[in-house]
Amino acid sequence: MIEIQNVGAVQVLTMASGRVNAQDVELLDELTDAVLELQRSGEGPLVLTGAGRAFSAGVDLNRVVEGGSAYTDRLVPALSKAFNALFEFPRPTVAAINGAAIAGGCIVACACDRRLISPNAQIGASEVRVGVAFPVAALEVMRYACGDATEDVLLGGRLYKAEEAVANRLAHRVVGDDLLEAAVVEATDLGTIPVDAYSQTKQQLRAPTVARIRAGAEIDDEVRRMWGSDQTLQRLADYVESLRRRD
Repeated sequence: MIEIQNVGAVQVLTMASGRVNAQDVELLDELTDAVLELQRSGEGPLVLTGAGRAFSAGVDLNRVVEGGSAYTDRLVPALSKAFNALFEFPRPTVAAINGAAIAGGCIVACACDRRLISPNAQIGASEVRVGVAFPVAALEVMRYACGDATEDVLLGGRLYKAEEAVANRLAHRVVGDDLLEAAVVEATDLGTIPVDAYSQTKQQLRAPTVARIRAGAEIDDEVRRMWGSDQTLQRLADYVESLRRRD
């Protein structure tokens, strides 16, 4: 589900799972393992993108509806581990947002240091509109990425494109052609910075956010219970059914 390719000194990770790279426990675990293994290996900067026309359209809601609370009890921690692994990766990370980056897909992108987005790609944290709460890691990653725009982005649950995504700090710049190549070039440039200086500076910048994430175990327990509640599961089932009718 995670394809890894070396492009010069850059490691390109591609999420490749189904039509829209929807996040299930297996994809999230594989992403976490890949990022942690690259961290241990000490090999260069990282670029993250999605296969096909989507970056990642978020959590696989069909799996949630089918699996119920037994599945969400595994899913919520898997989401947090993936977000943390990317957010705390010590070397440069660049997201090449080639298509839809929605909900969990948006958060994975925002866990990266730099975010380049194609003109037609949609990005947004739409969790509240679907009716689920944010794990602490997800909310804190978004707070770090979006700064003053966080409340509008999270409570509004909108999707943004191009310059509007940049204005709300969901992306750093729009790239019209050769998005992946541009991301590799940016990662390569960041990779020329001495590793110890980059890593230490990144660690200091993110330390308050990491501390809040690590202190949020009780909140995450409540979020996990909310995801697995009958009310939430029924709401998600209704939402999935509405999508099917639309198709």
